[in-house]
Amino acid sequence: MTDRHLIVGAGPVGGHVAALLAARGSDVTVVTRSGRDTGVRGVAHAALDASDADALTRAADGADVLYNCANPGDYTQWERTWPPLAAAFLAAAERTGAVYAITGNLYPYGPVDGPMTEDLPDAATDHKGVLRARLWADARQAFTESRLRGVVEVRASDYLGPGVGANGHVSRVLPDALRGRRVTMMGRTDLPHTFTDVGDVARTLVAAAEDPGSHGRAWHVPSNAPRTQAQALADVLAAAGRPPVRVGSLRGPALAAVATFSPLLRELRELIYQWERPYVLDDSAARARWGIEPTPWGEVCRRTAGS
Repeated sequence: MTDRHLIVGAGPVGGHVAALLAARGSDVTVVTRSGRDTGVRGVAHAALDASDADALTRAADGADVLYNCANPGDYTQWERTWPPLAAAFLAAAERTGAVYAITGNLYPYGPVDGPMTEDLPDAATDHKGVLRARLWADARQAFTESRLRGVVEVRASDYLGPGVGANGHVSRVLPDALRGRRVTMMGRTDLPHTFTDVGDVARTLVAAAEDPGSHGRAWHVPSNAPRTQAQALADVLAAAGRPPVRVGSLRGPALAAVATFSPLLRELRELIYQWERPYVLDDSAARARWGIEPTPWGEVCRRTAGS
């Protein structure tokens, strides 16, 4: 092994993966369409269209691991952007022999009753969940057919931590909450919901990529005990020395009416089941395999408040 790593995506997960690998002295390159700098010392950066399979293959040549930390910016265009991107990742991993490590999510499971475990079927019915389930099935099939040296997907719940911004349901409303303003959150705000620190996503992704015995399946990121949305927001505010704020709920007819004028909310409305029932992640398998414990909740809140 050469300890070379190619990371696609410079968002919070990609940045944390780069920092982890660089800290141990690995040869790390982060590529994005713009060539964005993660700010991580000792890491190379390059501009690349990762949906170009030939270009991605050239960039991944000699890499031990190809990390998919991409997060296409327009949530409403996943059907257009994800298939060619995923196909390019598969082609590059197959041609170069790099292990393919995927940053996944919980969408493939669809609505669930009870805590989510990795042996649940990918049974989503909404189009984003169906899409992500199909992309993972394609990657797993390539591994089963021995076209990939290794593949693994790490799945996390809603992100907290630095740099999450509008991609997190708590961090999205945090700027207004820090000013003492009333905020509105999706669905019910009084149900238990798992939140995952982006740093813990990175730690689990690196561990899984480098453990051949873990390949060919999905793993859940170790996460703190579930909180309600209102509790999570209040805890982050407390970490910033701010009092709780009033929290409203966008659901039902009100959500339907607003979604009429907002493509993004139309997409989120399909996922409202995540906020209308308990949404709890079982992470016991990953904890047992790698001994990873989630970042303490107080630190997660401080990191989120300071981002």
